[in-house]
Amino acid sequence: MLLTRSSSSTYLRCCILSALGVFAVNTAMAVTPSDPDLETVNDSELPQVELDKIVVTATRTPTKTSNVIAQTRVIDSEELRRYQGQTVLEALKRQPGISHYTSGGMGTVSNLYMRGYDGKQILVLIDGIRYSSLSTGNSALNLLPADQIDRIEILYGASGSSIYGADAMGGVIQVFTKGSNVDQSSMSVTAGVGSNDQYLYGASAQFVNDTGTALSLSASHNETDGINATLPDPSNEYAPYNKDDDGFESDNFSIALNQRINDQLSVGASALYSESTTYFDNGAAENVYSDQETGAAQAFVDWRYQPGASVKLQYGHSIDNIDTETYSSNYDTEQDQVSLVGQHALPIGTGIYGAEYLNQSIDTTDYDVDDRDVTSAFLGYVLANNQFDAQANLRYDDNSQYGDETTYNLGGALHISPNLRIGASYAKGFRAPSFNDLYSPFGGNAELTPETSDNYEAFIEYDTPIQSTRLTGYHNKVDDLISYVASPTPSNPYAGSSENVDEAKIEGLTLTSDWIVDNYLFGGSYDYQQAEDNSGGSNDGNFLAIRPEHKGLIYLGYRLSSFDIRAEYEYVGDYYSNVANAESQFVDHYGLFNISGNYQLTDSLTMAARLDNITNEKYITLPGYDTDGINYFTSLTYNWY
Repeated sequence: MLLTRSSSSTYLRCCILSALGVFAVNTAMAVTPSDPDLETVNDSELPQVELDKIVVTATRTPTKTSNVIAQTRVIDSEELRRYQGQTVLEALKRQPGISHYTSGGMGTVSNLYMRGYDGKQILVLIDGIRYSSLSTGNSALNLLPADQIDRIEILYGASGSSIYGADAMGGVIQVFTKGSNVDQSSMSVTAGVGSNDQYLYGASAQFVNDTGTALSLSASHNETDGINATLPDPSNEYAPYNKDDDGFESDNFSIALNQRINDQLSVGASALYSESTTYFDNGAAENVYSDQETGAAQAFVDWRYQPGASVKLQYGHSIDNIDTETYSSNYDTEQDQVSLVGQHALPIGTGIYGAEYLNQSIDTTDYDVDDRDVTSAFLGYVLANNQFDAQANLRYDDNSQYGDETTYNLGGALHISPNLRIGASYAKGFRAPSFNDLYSPFGGNAELTPETSDNYEAFIEYDTPIQSTRLTGYHNKVDDLISYVASPTPSNPYAGSSENVDEAKIEGLTLTSDWIVDNYLFGGSYDYQQAEDNSGGSNDGNFLAIRPEHKGLIYLGYRLSSFDIRAEYEYVGDYYSNVANAESQFVDHYGLFNISGNYQLTDSLTMAARLDNITNEKYITLPGYDTDGINYFTSLTYNWY
C-alpha cells in the first residue's frame, strides 16, 4: 500500500512516537550499544576487537569483509561513539576515498564525494530503503544523527548498481539503525555540552524477553548556536555580509522491533525520523532558515525455510521534505519500495535472486511531471571460501521516465596464501536523472538519459590476526554526464538547459592499514586520485570539483574495557571548487588534529569527550564559507541494566 504525500510525515512519526511513549519525556542521547561483532567483556577483561567484519551491503547476503571483492569499509558502533553530538556526515568524511564540502556549520548545505563520484552518484540506504531528495538527487547525510545509528557500511565502486539499481555507480552507503542486535534489556539517559553553545540530551531503552521479542527505542534533541556560515568577499568590500552565528536544531527518533516466531520465521520493523531547523546566511538578511523532515521506515518478513535458503519480503517508505520560507520553496519527496529477495545455497556458492518495485514522487508546483515508477529484477552469485572468492550480479531496471537499463558486475579473488589475497572486478553503473535535471523551470530537459560508467578495480590484500592492509587501484570512465549548457537569447541572457554532454576519467589508488597490537590500535589510509574532465571542451583535462589529488589519515588509539582514547591527524590536499579550475575557486590544503575518548567512571556512568581541530587550523572546504576552529563536545551517560 502506498501512502499519500499528506500522510508521509505522520506515518514516520506515529510508528516511532506511539512506541516511545513515556520515554520521549525523558529525552537524552542514547549510548551506542555493543557491536555484535565484538565479544562482550567484563571490566576486568581486555577488549576483543575483530578486524574481519560481517557485511551485507556488498553482496546482499552476510559475507566476511575478507571474502568481499569490492572495497568495503565498516564504521561500527564502537567507532560511532566518537561522533556523539555530530551527524553521519562527520563520521563519513574521515573515511578513505571520501571528500566533502560544507557551506557553514552543522546542518548547512553539504555534499559528499567518493572515489571522484558526486553525491548524486552514491546510493544511500537506511535499513535497505532508499534515502535521498528526488529534486536534487543528494542525500541529507548532514542531518542524520550519529547517536541513532548502530553501524554504517560503505561499498566502493559501481558493483552496487547491479545489486541495488540506479544512482550507485559511485558506491553505496548503508546506514543501519539501532536495535537489530539487542541482547539484553537496558535503559540509558545522556546529556552533553559542546562549543558554540551546543546542548544534547536524550534517552534510549532496549527490551528483550524469552519469547523472541526485541524492542529498541531512542530519542534525542541537539541544538547549537553554530558559527557564522559565510566569509566576506575579498574582491568586494561592499558586498552584503551577515556576521551573525547560524544555528541548528534537531529532534531525532528511532525505533526497531523484531519478533522471532519460530526457528524459520521472523518479522520486524524499524524507523528513523529527524526534524531539523537550519539557519543560514542570505546576503544581509537576518534569521533566514529552512525546516527539513527526513527519515525512513521499513517492515519485513524473513522466512528461512531450510538451511542455506531464505526469502525476505520488505516494504519501506522514506521522506525528504524541505521548506525554505525565504525563497517560498517547498519540496516534499517520497519513495515507496517493495522488495522480495531470496537466497539459496548451491553445491558451490550461494545464489541470490529478487524483484523490486519503487515509486518516487515529489510534491511541488515547479515540475510538469511529479511521479515515476521503477520495476526491477536481479540475479546474483557469491562464492566465498579459503581458496577463491567470486561475485557476479545482473540487474534489469525499467523506469517509467527514461526506459530500461541493464547493469552487471563480475569479480574474483585468489587466496595465494592464508593471509594474502589478490583480486579484480568490473562493474557497469548508471545514475538516473533527478527531477531537477528533467523538469526544473530553470533548464530542465525531459529528454535526458542516464549517466553511465565503466568501472575497473584491482587489489592486493594482506590479513593477519593483528592487522589488515589493502592496496586498491581503480580506473573509471563516465559517459553522458549531465551538465547545464548555456544558450542565451536576446530576451533571456541566462537561458540554457541540462544536457548529456560531459565525460570524465577517474583513476586512483587507496591504501588502508589497520593494526591491533595488545591494547593499541593504530593505522591509517592514503588516497591518490586523478579525477579529470574528459569532455574535449574548454575544461578538458581539468580537475573535477572537490576532488583532492591527495588525502590521508593516521591514527593511534589505546583501548581497555573501561577506557578508550584515540588521536588522529587528517590531511586534505589542494583542490578546486569548480571544473573550470578558476584561481578564485582554489582551496588550499589543510590538516586537522583531533582526539576523542570514552571513560567508564562507574559500572553505570560513562563519560565521552572529543576535541577537534586542536591546533585551531584556519581552513575552508568551499570558497566563501567558514569552518569551525578548535571545538569540543563532552557528555555523560547513565545506564540501567
